[in-house]
Amino acid sequence: MPYQEAWNLQTELQQASIAHKLALRKLEEAARAEQQRKHHLLFCEHPHVYTLGKSGSADHLLLNELGLKEKGVTFFKINRGGDITYHGPGQIVGYPIFDLDGFFTDVHKYVRFIEEAVIRTLGDYGLAGKRIKGFTGVWLEASEGQPKRKICAIGVHLSRWVSMHGFAFNINTDLKYFDYIVPCGITDKDKVVTSLERELGTTIDLEEVKQRLKGHFAELFDFELQTS
Repeated sequence: MPYQEAWNLQTELQQASIAHKLALRKLEEAARAEQQRKHHLLFCEHPHVYTLGKSGSADHLLLNELGLKEKGVTFFKINRGGDITYHGPGQIVGYPIFDLDGFFTDVHKYVRFIEEAVIRTLGDYGLAGKRIKGFTGVWLEASEGQPKRKICAIGVHLSRWVSMHGFAFNINTDLKYFDYIVPCGITDKDKVVTSLERELGTTIDLEEVKQRLKGHFAELFDFELQTS
């Protein structure tokens, strides 16, 4: 799905969830209890695109307009937190549009829950995902001469406690596209980007990973999945 199309869909769903939430507040308590909040969990792949969060630096994009055109990459400045990252084929980009009033109103806990869903999914494949203090996302620890490797980036935006944007989980991702940016603004030489394919040495079934992710989200946020 082209990035702009996905961004438009997220915005539409977020605004609908906010409107639904505000409508619920006008109902009597008994009637309100019978109504369900609106939540959505979107998974997609994008054509090659770089997105720059509102706290990021444009200097972390290492290509000019001509370079972007030559590489076939688009570029968007967007309203999530965080710095620059890459989305592309072979990567699961997850967009939870959750009304956190239905779960908990704590953005840090929300990000930790996203990390935990990815960590549990990595565990299904025999990998120990980690958090690194001061760095959002999911990592693999340095081992056997390899540096710390980031396998999932996270950046969110909330309006009236309804979330949008989310996470980018590298599965069969072409990692060379990270060479043209400073990923997440991290310049440390002991931190690089990796993918599930690189770590396991084989191409991974994206649909299987999506199913595992959905299950872990359902467990963590305690909801029942309704596929559409």
